[in-house]
Amino acid sequence: MASEKNLSFPELIRKKRDGEKLQKEDIQHFIQAVKQRSIQDSQIGALLMAIRLCGMEPEETISLTREMMLSGKVLEWPESWRGLVVDKHSTGGVGDKVSLPLAPALAACGCKIPMISGRALMHTGGTLDKLESVPGYTVHQTPEQMHKILEEVGCCITGQTEELVPADKILYAIRDITATVDSLPLITGSVMCKKAAESLNSLVLDVKYGSAALYKTLDSAKELAQSLVTVGNQLGINTAALLTKMDCPIGQRIGNSLEVIEALECLKGRGPADLRELVTGIGGYLLWMCQKVEKPEIGFKMIGETLENGSALRKFQAMLEAQGVKHATAQALCAEIVDYFQIFRCAPHQEVLHAEKGGTVETIQAMPLAEVLNALGAGRSKAGQSINPSVGAELLVTVGKHITKGTPWIRIYYEKPELQESHRHALQAALVISDCPPFTPVSRITEFLTA
Repeated sequence: MASEKNLSFPELIRKKRDGEKLQKEDIQHFIQAVKQRSIQDSQIGALLMAIRLCGMEPEETISLTREMMLSGKVLEWPESWRGLVVDKHSTGGVGDKVSLPLAPALAACGCKIPMISGRALMHTGGTLDKLESVPGYTVHQTPEQMHKILEEVGCCITGQTEELVPADKILYAIRDITATVDSLPLITGSVMCKKAAESLNSLVLDVKYGSAALYKTLDSAKELAQSLVTVGNQLGINTAALLTKMDCPIGQRIGNSLEVIEALECLKGRGPADLRELVTGIGGYLLWMCQKVEKPEIGFKMIGETLENGSALRKFQAMLEAQGVKHATAQALCAEIVDYFQIFRCAPHQEVLHAEKGGTVETIQAMPLAEVLNALGAGRSKAGQSINPSVGAELLVTVGKHITKGTPWIRIYYEKPELQESHRHALQAALVISDCPPFTPVSRITEFLTA
């Protein structure tokens, strides 16, 4: 039963349903009840829908985020790491493997990166799914194990533990089945409570917009970015956001093990220019925010140097070994010349599609590619579903280049289910050819937002 100072849950739901502001005590009462499972799921769903429809004021969102953070363990770091603990978060995109080269590049610059990542619904798997395609990689690490890895290596990429933000897990599961995933304050609370529980000093948010992003327009993405940045700074984290375009896939490879291969190529000073730009851009801003460099441009160069001189690659190898990968496997993956498919399982079937007409590649639409690959088993449509890490696609052409009719433009890796005619049709429609002259694609990075 609610105490005298706390509203009953029906009263709390009515209050938000009618557009009133929830007090800090109201939100604290709600989150405690969620954690203790003393509130019915139907009541949680009703309040989440009221928040989705009526919104929250900034003070409410900050209180929600703080209470979610305090629902579990908050990580603590040594005094000697003060100012050096940093992280990034992406709102998700097709071919987004930025975290894989970024974390070791930052570690090579002297930062500590306790990256707690997730598994994506839809598209082609999250950061954890990609890393689990590496034989032996263990995403489950206790806070004590994370501390040891950060001490010895400088970066770790792990899953959310039972001890961290348990209220968020419960709320996210209910949001997923109540059509409240797209609520601005609920997204803000879910993202930022996990980052606040990491006890970060600095954070850059990669907020994507475009046809293959959660937010389709720059204005709507900017609204989310501003909400995330405001809450982060209010919680004591030096927080900024990059607004980046998400219409074409990032890089040339999509799908879990294929994306790890491309991340390794980036760490070897090779790989696609757009992936490198995002790694050096996000990393450079973080180095500037934690006062490692005097201006972002120096940070961009510094991150680039770690990709060129092998220091980021060595950190990545050390992280793989610290998280369960055998030394011989990690060493082979990080060798200058390697047959990746000696280590990663290659899908048993491959099919190359050819351009149906000639001209300049105006764009390659990411969303149809992601939907086909998801249907082929590269992603999941519900939590807990298994994925096939060998399923994916390799783009054989780049945006802005002139191609002739019949040019091979994409290679699909698949197993079961098999590639259908409807899939081929959707993929061919994703390749947009025009009569315009060849061009250099513009930067994916549109804007840098601070408080």
